[in-house]
Amino acid sequence: MAELIDLVYTTAGGVVGAVVTTYLSRHQERRQLRADVQQRLQRVAAVRDGQLDLAPRKAGDGRRGRSSVAAHFGLSVRLEDGTDAERALREALDALVVSALSAGVPRRVLDFAGGGEKQAFQCEVLRLVDLRLGGVLDEADLDVLTAACDDYREATTQLLLQALWHPWWSRLRMRARLRALRAEAGALHRRQQAALSTLSGPGQAALSSPSAVSAPPAVSAPPAVSAPPAVSVPPAVSAPPAVSEPGSTLPPPLDPDPDPG
Repeated sequence: MAELIDLVYTTAGGVVGAVVTTYLSRHQERRQLRADVQQRLQRVAAVRDGQLDLAPRKAGDGRRGRSSVAAHFGLSVRLEDGTDAERALREALDALVVSALSAGVPRRVLDFAGGGEKQAFQCEVLRLVDLRLGGVLDEADLDVLTAACDDYREATTQLLLQALWHPWWSRLRMRARLRALRAEAGALHRRQQAALSTLSGPGQAALSSPSAVSAPPAVSAPPAVSAPPAVSVPPAVSAPPAVSEPGSTLPPPLDPDPDPG
C-alpha cells in the first residue's frame, strides 16, 4: 500500500511538473511573439508617420499600388530617403501579418488592422495632393476625413492588440465589433472616393507632368530700383543791367567869350 501511494505521488508530481514547465515555456514564447508583434506595429507606424513627398511615377514601379490615390494621378509617394513609401508600407504589413499569425491572432483581425493602416496612409496622400493643387478640397471636409481615417486606424489597432493580449476575452464581442468596423470602412471609402473625384477635375492634368511635381516654385524677381529723381538746375542768374559810364553824355560846352552887349 505504501509503495502504491509513493507511486501515485511520484506520478502526480511528474505530471504536474511537466504541465507547469510546459505552461511556463509556452508563456515565455507567447511573450516573445507578442513583443515581436509590437515591434512590427512600430515599424508600420514609422512608415506611416514618415516625411512623405510626391514624385512622378516611374515605369519600374510595381503594379500592386495601381489602385492607390497616388497611382490615380500618375504619382508615387516617397519617404525622406527616397524609398517608395507604398512598397515600404506593404513590406511592413506583410511582416506584421507573419508575426501576428505566429502569435495566434485571427486572420480576419489582421485584415482589418492592415486595412486601417492603408486607409490612414491614403488619407495622408490625399492631403498632399490637395496641398500641391493649392487647396481644392474644403478645409473642414478634409479635417473630418483625416479624423475619420485616424479613428478607424486606431479602432483596428486596438482590436489587434486585444486579440493579441486577451484572446479569449476579445472573442466575446468579436463579431459585433467586426460588423461595426465593416460599416465604418464602407463609409470611409465613400468619403475618400468623393474627395478623389473632386481632386481629379483640376488635378489629373496638373499633376501628371513631372515639372508640376518636382519643379520648385519660381522665385519672383526683385523689383527694379527706380532711378533717383533728377536734380533741377537752378535758373541762371541774370546779369545786372549795364551801368552807363559817367560823362558819356556831356552837356554842350560853355561859350568862353560871351557877348557883353
